[in-house]
Amino acid sequence: MPDKPDRNAIEVVNVSKIFGSGEGQVAALDKVSVSIRENEFFTLLGPSGCGKTTLLRLIAGFDFPTAGEILLYGQDIAPLPPFKRPVNTVFQSYALFPHMTVADNIGFGLEMLGKPKAEIKARVAEMLKLVKMEALAGRRTAQISGGQQQRVALARALAPQPKVLLLDEPLSALDYKLRKEMQIELKRLQHETGITFIFVTHDQEEALTMSDRIAVMSSGKILQVGSPWDIYDKPADRFVADFIGETNFLTAAISSVGNGKARATLKSGATVEATVADGFQPKDNATVVVRPEHAKLTKDKGDLAGTVDNIVYFGTDTHIHVHLDSGEAFTVRQQNSRSAGCGFERGDKVGILIGNDAAQVLRD
Repeated sequence: MPDKPDRNAIEVVNVSKIFGSGEGQVAALDKVSVSIRENEFFTLLGPSGCGKTTLLRLIAGFDFPTAGEILLYGQDIAPLPPFKRPVNTVFQSYALFPHMTVADNIGFGLEMLGKPKAEIKARVAEMLKLVKMEALAGRRTAQISGGQQQRVALARALAPQPKVLLLDEPLSALDYKLRKEMQIELKRLQHETGITFIFVTHDQEEALTMSDRIAVMSSGKILQVGSPWDIYDKPADRFVADFIGETNFLTAAISSVGNGKARATLKSGATVEATVADGFQPKDNATVVVRPEHAKLTKDKGDLAGTVDNIVYFGTDTHIHVHLDSGEAFTVRQQNSRSAGCGFERGDKVGILIGNDAAQVLRD
C-alpha cells in the first residue's frame, strides 16, 4: 500500500450552491469547506437531500458553484468543463455501452482521448487484470452480471489514470452479498492504484467499511470530518450520533466538567462519568449517548433499571430493547455465543451497567 502524504488532492473552499431564484431558492450547499488528501478513500455520507451528490457533481464539473473555490492540487478547477478535468466518475447506473465488449468499453475513453492503438491495447489488458475480468474481455456488457458490470465501469474510469475518481453510490443496485464483496474490491483497487477516491453513499456501514475518512453531511453542511472510528465513537453532535449506527440517548444533569470528563446524573439517579468535547460548558440538562454494545445487561442492580420490551436476533448478535423505569428506551447489543438464547426474556426486570468511557455528552 502506498504511503499517504499530507498533500491535498481536492480542496473545497467556502462553496455554496443555490438552485432556483427568488422565493423558490434552495441552498443545496452552504459555505462548505473540506480538504481531501492525495491517495485517500474519502466518503461523503448523509441522508437523501443533504448535498453530497451536489458536491460530487461540482467536483466533476457537471455543475458550477454559486460561490467558492474547488482546487485540484492547488489549481482552481471550478470554471473548467468536465473534459478538461483529470477527474472521472463512476455512476450508479454504470452507463456502459451494451453493444460493445468488455474490452471495448474499457478502452472507449482512451480512444476519445486519441491514444495510440498499441497503448490502448496495453492499458485495457492492464485494467482487465486489475479488476480480474480477463476471461470476459470479449463478452458484451449486456451478457454479464451486475457485479461484473460494476468492475467494467471501474476499469473504464481508471483506464485514463485520473488524479481523482468520483463514485456516486455505485453499489446501491447490487444485492447485499455482492455489495459486501465489491466494498472489499473497491478498497483493494484504491490501494493498488494510489488514486484518490471520493465516494458518495447514504449507507453508514458502507462508509465505515471502506473509508480512510468520512464527512457527515446534513442540510447542505458538513457536520463532522474524521476517521471511521472518530465518527462512530466520538460523534460531534446529536445528528451524527443518531445517523451513524444505533445510539441510546439519555437526558442528564451535568454537575462538573474537567479534563475532558463530565459527571452526569441520569434520570435514574445514577451518576456516570462521560467524555466531553473541548470547550463544552455545563448546562442544567444535556444529552448523554451510549452505544448499545458499550452497555451490559444484568439481572442485578445496574446504573439503569427497566423491563425487557423486545428481543431481536441478528445472527452475529442480539439486540435487547429495554423500557427504562425513567420512561426512556434503551437498547443493549449482546454478542451471540454457541449456546442458545441471550439469557433474558420479554418482561424480565433488568439492570443496565454503563462502563467507564462508555458515555459521552453531546451538544444538541
